[in-house]
Amino acid sequence: MQAVLTFFDSIESTTRSIFLISGLALFLSMEAIVPLFKMDYNKLRHAGINLAFTLITLIINLFGALLIAAAVDFNLENETGILHFFQDLSPWFYVILGLILLDLIGAWLIHWIEHRVKWMWKFHLIHHTDPSVDVTSGLRHHPGENIFRLIFTTIAVLLTGASLGLVMLYQTISAFFAALTHANIQVPGWIDKPLAWVFVTPHFHKIHHHYIQPHTDSNYGNIFSIWDHLFRTVTSMGNMDDLVYGIDTHMSPEENSSIKNLLMIPFQDYRHPIGSKFSD
Repeated sequence: MQAVLTFFDSIESTTRSIFLISGLALFLSMEAIVPLFKMDYNKLRHAGINLAFTLITLIINLFGALLIAAAVDFNLENETGILHFFQDLSPWFYVILGLILLDLIGAWLIHWIEHRVKWMWKFHLIHHTDPSVDVTSGLRHHPGENIFRLIFTTIAVLLTGASLGLVMLYQTISAFFAALTHANIQVPGWIDKPLAWVFVTPHFHKIHHHYIQPHTDSNYGNIFSIWDHLFRTVTSMGNMDDLVYGIDTHMSPEENSSIKNLLMIPFQDYRHPIGSKFSD
């Protein structure tokens, strides 16, 4: 395990890009072979919309990488962070604990907050407007939301004291799960259900993309589903065929398939979804 941390500590951007592209290619192939739904949509145009958001994300992440590196350096210089107290234990324990904590603070917590703070939700709902969830949907995030997540990732690094290698490992695994859990693939129940007690599986996450409450506000997990089970934010569906993707306030193609409109949604008047928890 120490060799893995060492590898990711000095991993090059090109190598990470190869990992990410390979993951997308793998799940694109699986979507063609074992699709969950046979969706009637222009897959290339749909991918183009979602990839456009990715290009913006890459620019933000250039600055984000500097912020995260500064957080790592701060912990090294000051010997701070939860993991500092476990650095003499097994590398396996260090990595597993680190991944779990980074996932809680850097992903689950900010995701949960985005669903409960109205002005943050208006940025996050761009992700929920996707009417045809597939492997590219994991790339569909408003630039404003990317900033929220970057801030919480930095906070997670500061609190955990994670090494750069561990952070890079976490982000690589996180990207893999984003592709896996959004991919339009059929997973046998005897595989999906047991794994969903610990990990976020494709069917577990798809429920989060159902267009109405209470499913929208559930199943927040990124890598580990344990947080949803622990905090009782899990919902389920008896039949996956009942899933309807999107968000009930933005079901029109003119709104959910226009990059210009998607970028402007956070600055438009708020719309109350069915079962909304916001009073105004």
